[in-house]
Amino acid sequence: MAPFPVSAGLHDRLGAHYDGGGVNFAVFSEHASRIELCLFSPDGTKEISRIRLPERTGSIWHGYVEGLSVGCLYGYRAHGSYAPEAGHRFNPNKLLNDPYTREYFGHWSRHANTLGYDISSPEKDLSFNRSDSAPHVPKSVVPDPCLFTGALAGRHRYSDRDLIYEAHVKGLTQTHPQVPENLRGTYEGLVCDPIIDHLRRIGVKAVELMPVHGFIDDSFLQERGLTNYWGYNSIGFFVAEPRYFGPAGLLGFRHMVDRFHEAGIEVILDVVYNHTAEGNHRGPTLSFRGLDNASYYRLLAGQPRYYVNDTGCGNTLNVSHPYVLRLVLDSLRYWVECMGVDGFRFDLATALGREDHGFDPWGGFFDALRQDPVLARVRLIAEPWDVGPGGYRLGGFPHEFSEWNDSYRDTVRRYWRGDAHSAQELGARLLGSADKFDQAGRRSWSSINFVAAHDGFTLADSTRYSDRHNQANLESNRDGHHSNFSDNCGVEGETGDPEVRAARNRRIRNMLATLFLSQGTPMLLAGDEVGNSQCGNNNAYCQDNEIGWLSWDQADGKLLEFVASLSAFRQAHRSVRQTRFLHGATRKCDGLPDVEWTDFHGGPLQWRDPGLSNICLTLRCSAEEPEEFLDGDTVFVAFNRSERALDVTLPKLKRGRHWVRGIDTSQPTDGALGQTELETALVAGNSVAAFSIKQDGSAE
Repeated sequence: MAPFPVSAGLHDRLGAHYDGGGVNFAVFSEHASRIELCLFSPDGTKEISRIRLPERTGSIWHGYVEGLSVGCLYGYRAHGSYAPEAGHRFNPNKLLNDPYTREYFGHWSRHANTLGYDISSPEKDLSFNRSDSAPHVPKSVVPDPCLFTGALAGRHRYSDRDLIYEAHVKGLTQTHPQVPENLRGTYEGLVCDPIIDHLRRIGVKAVELMPVHGFIDDSFLQERGLTNYWGYNSIGFFVAEPRYFGPAGLLGFRHMVDRFHEAGIEVILDVVYNHTAEGNHRGPTLSFRGLDNASYYRLLAGQPRYYVNDTGCGNTLNVSHPYVLRLVLDSLRYWVECMGVDGFRFDLATALGREDHGFDPWGGFFDALRQDPVLARVRLIAEPWDVGPGGYRLGGFPHEFSEWNDSYRDTVRRYWRGDAHSAQELGARLLGSADKFDQAGRRSWSSINFVAAHDGFTLADSTRYSDRHNQANLESNRDGHHSNFSDNCGVEGETGDPEVRAARNRRIRNMLATLFLSQGTPMLLAGDEVGNSQCGNNNAYCQDNEIGWLSWDQADGKLLEFVASLSAFRQAHRSVRQTRFLHGATRKCDGLPDVEWTDFHGGPLQWRDPGLSNICLTLRCSAEEPEEFLDGDTVFVAFNRSERALDVTLPKLKRGRHWVRGIDTSQPTDGALGQTELETALVAGNSVAAFSIKQDGSAE
């Protein structure tokens, strides 16, 4: 073991930090009795030195090692009590990744030596495994401070009402014929000109990337020859997942963000701080478990051998602990300040707001996040549920958050497949789900509206399959959502029947038009704009193949043009993308209500009618808007769910004004658009039509 000069160092910055003369190491552990720093040869195969961190300040162990430089490979070994029944799982035979590492050297390996216990012992996880795990885990890397200082120039902030595009780094580009082959599936590939042009064509203002934090593949998936394609299995909260590296490595991530910003597109990261890849009590010891199991995880009261599993993934991160909370906040700030991202979507966000007494929107995590001078300025999106008790919290998050609105998705699908009583529910969803979000000063953008997301059927598959087809996941088709509110339009799966295909295409256009005409923030799943299918798999989390990737060779060009026109219509009309909720209040400027519901004859809508199917609404700028911001923008929308075409009575206008058809889902192209309508307009069966006002030769 080669000697290195060691001194106390500093405790205030966690992680490894090079200062020109050496490296300061600091790591948290409240219950360890000793922490050892292990240094490795440049190829990562040989442990060349083991150094006991000389100082402990509170719960921070720290030391300064003179002579070390950028690129040094290291890990930790933590000594302490191995007492699983008391919640402690210290095992110095396990090399532990630094929770603050920015980069890995090497790869994770599914090996029994990474387990803290002896898998062959009848005592299972109560036993103790003395085998060294170092050969089977990547090493942490001392980072170059020049790469991680200063926010990227050119960061943008756009309206929360703008279109969000949910995408997988690899899946979006892996089969794209115009993306250079060496860039497919990489961060750099996401910002190739063909992809940027595609996103701008449909009006995307924010890309929400599925997890890019360092993650590992679950053992049970590896045993089946599968991988964790989606990436919801994080282990490195500061690490950009290396499997998406292109020629530039980590710098490719920064290039991606910078290029998106140049194109006027925000970058939002889907982040998983609710659990880690170490799993339940039989999972591997890779980092947090070995450093301080009882602090990093929520353990069952009275049975601390086991983990609280509010996430359904084996464990739940204990964000109520101050140093775990600090880890999460430091991670978030890193991605904003050093990597330039614009916001975050928090997976299973209810778990982050759980205190000992249950979910608390005023809990420590939310308080810390909202008062942080960096994080209080970025976009925050919650997935408002977990699988714990009382875990469904749609509408229950602080006003700074937007929330994924699964109720919107389900309602739109139910309405267009013809479910009873769904028209009444659709009315609420079209106006930003005020019944769920209009409280405590929240705005209509709080509702993230979507008709499909990564989890579930794609939009196209929701019209092709009534049942899930997840056999490729090798779980006997038992996994995935049971309630998809899908409808195969008469034939399960692919078909050459022109009538069925036409019905499906119309259904897709109807749901997309509904999305773009709704108050709130629209979110589009990557590929839905071109009719992408996953062959009926509604849980493609482990399908890193043609099932999970976008099929660009089968892209529907007509649908793409239709989506582009929807997006353009939305951008052109303030009345369909307002920040305030609409309740039919009278506007002072003209004495008209900001929203009106009518039937197809122009009369009052009969909300109590159980057979209600067809609805119309007129949208104007909110009566609560300051008068100087009001304009004459008005949009009239008719939803015809019946099989036959119907004449709709258009609202009366002042002399010199006319209604102009701006959206018509019965037309795959723009053939019927732009025509002037008089007192009535024909709305085809099973279609949506939207009209705006034309005056003096121009549409308002």
